[in-house]
Amino acid sequence: MAEAEFEVRKGGLPPEAYERIPGDRYPPYVAPGENMAEFTFKAVGLGVLLSIVFGAANAYLGLRVGLTVSASIPAAVMAVALFKVTGRGTILEANMVQTIASAGESLAGGVIFTLPALFIWQREDPTVVLDVVQVSVIALLGGLLGMLFMIPLRSYLIVREHGALPYPEGTACAEVQVAGEQGGSKAALLMQGLGIGALYQALANGRGLGVWNAAPAVSLPRKAEFGGDFTPELLGVGFIIGPQIAAVMFAGGALGWLFLIPAIDLWGGTNVVYPATVPMNTMASGDIWNSYIRYVGAGAVGFAGIVTLVKSLPTIVESFSLGFKNISASGTSAVPRTQQDIPFVIVMGMAALITIAIWLFPGLPVDLLGAVLILVFSFFFVTVSSRIVGLIGTSSNPISGMTIAALILTSLIWVALGLNDGSTTAKVSVLMVGAVVCISAALAGDHSQDLKTGFLLGATPRLQQWGNMLGVVGAAAVMGVVLIVLNESYGIGTADGLPAPQATLMSLVIDGVLDGSLPWGFVILGAAISAVVEFVFKQPALAFAVGLYLPVSLSTPIMVGGLMRWALGRKWDRAAPASAGSGAGGAVEARSPEATEKREQGVLYASGLIAGSALVGVLIGGLIYGVTQFTGDPAASDSWIVGEGWTHFFPYSSELIGTAVFAGLCMLLWRAANKHMPE
Repeated sequence: MAEAEFEVRKGGLPPEAYERIPGDRYPPYVAPGENMAEFTFKAVGLGVLLSIVFGAANAYLGLRVGLTVSASIPAAVMAVALFKVTGRGTILEANMVQTIASAGESLAGGVIFTLPALFIWQREDPTVVLDVVQVSVIALLGGLLGMLFMIPLRSYLIVREHGALPYPEGTACAEVQVAGEQGGSKAALLMQGLGIGALYQALANGRGLGVWNAAPAVSLPRKAEFGGDFTPELLGVGFIIGPQIAAVMFAGGALGWLFLIPAIDLWGGTNVVYPATVPMNTMASGDIWNSYIRYVGAGAVGFAGIVTLVKSLPTIVESFSLGFKNISASGTSAVPRTQQDIPFVIVMGMAALITIAIWLFPGLPVDLLGAVLILVFSFFFVTVSSRIVGLIGTSSNPISGMTIAALILTSLIWVALGLNDGSTTAKVSVLMVGAVVCISAALAGDHSQDLKTGFLLGATPRLQQWGNMLGVVGAAAVMGVVLIVLNESYGIGTADGLPAPQATLMSLVIDGVLDGSLPWGFVILGAAISAVVEFVFKQPALAFAVGLYLPVSLSTPIMVGGLMRWALGRKWDRAAPASAGSGAGGAVEARSPEATEKREQGVLYASGLIAGSALVGVLIGGLIYGVTQFTGDPAASDSWIVGEGWTHFFPYSSELIGTAVFAGLCMLLWRAANKHMPE
């Protein structure tokens, strides 16, 4: 059956998929009256498995660099290829796989942006507790709430606004699936990247074998420092987000490490400035970054996130009002299969039960007011998120800005009502409101893309909705274990472990509002820098701010990946000139058929690099945790590290060897992108 499904439909998506027409006039790829397998055991099982895998991988990646990558297209390619090879599966089953799998990635994003702040507070106050069950239940409740609030919006945002809201990732995912006859070769490319990424991470990870120095750095005058954390996942992230965002992000890192740190060292003198406790000119570059630059970055990220939100106000207001107007019951018998949602009464009933669970669950220290705030903020930002991703895509969805806004409003309400007693408990309560809201908004944005894919293909919405909930359940069940293991193995929120940039920022925001502990001068400086980037240079300030907030070593390999994407487009554009257009990340890229094909190959290979590297990073963390628990010795896991001593044959040999190996990785990515794929 699968062979017939994938071979008969070689015409691709209907032309109306790209036209601005009423959604009820769009003829889906699979007709509403066609009876095709969709919600099957194998599709659900594979989808839940991939949801867990991509959720764990993105948790590691997000804690490392503050970014997550979509799982939809890699999961769709793997499902299409598997069903095509086995001859058992339909395109709607493949779509169900990617729908469920993508839930893990978005759930991980919402979790790691907020909850790791508890690990940071835990180091200061041992009474703060974050356990496996707590993380998993919070993730589950937030994910399901976001899913439920998205359901009533589907008929308007996906159907009535067809063409006006392109939902770029959702459309691209549909295109991948209808190109099923190429699934085998594309899946092979993805798996090659996954294998190389996994092998590289195992050999290079400083807590793995540590065969070479994967993070070479060079000290420059006045304590400036330049280097790169040369890993497959960062190279892959740079290739996927494109040259413009990568360049802007790198510029932020360069400003911090090549200009601000030397300036503080040069002009700080013997002054002791809070939060540091020693003279500025006696501090190492890492200490300057930790004491001052990260607060500058926090101000920049906070300002950029809020500006992004404010610029979207017309969309927010319209979406919020339409969210109320379009809430109505959706029956399952009087409408076509392709327009059937979960009935509204079930949606509202489940939302009410989840709100009660949020109020009563001991691991969520919020009272009835907190539960109501979660409900209100979640609906508001689910509406915002679902609309914004339709215009700019999931990768550019300002989830951080929405969460910061929710945290600031909640903190102000706590202060106004006298609920701020100065204890860590008050901070935790505010964070929990933001955590559930962040997870809800992340899930809603991702599921909007899934529903767009299903709309184009002719899937059954209510089955996608139930399937996505199963993906949430699967990923949430392991998210607590993943987070605890990564913290025990690497150290979440530490400069030399997993820095968790967004979660650290959230903790700073709450601290600043509730007890005024922020060095506001540096925060205001960061906001001013962000304003100049946004309004004077007309560049995406959020990307710049994230780069400023992170060590430049993370931005460098991302920049390399972005430059490779740019060079690839230039090469194939010269070979087959075509009109230019705006690519991912807002960069102007080549749009000739050849350039587009090679870019997609590179993105698939890069996705494999990210997935393979991140998964091995999680596995190494689990191995370290297991050895430590078994032996009781935190240093026991160091026994398998090969070490870097053999690389020190001459000055800078360690840096040169690490750079040379990374150059070889770049060559493999370049070769994969330029490879001729069989028809």
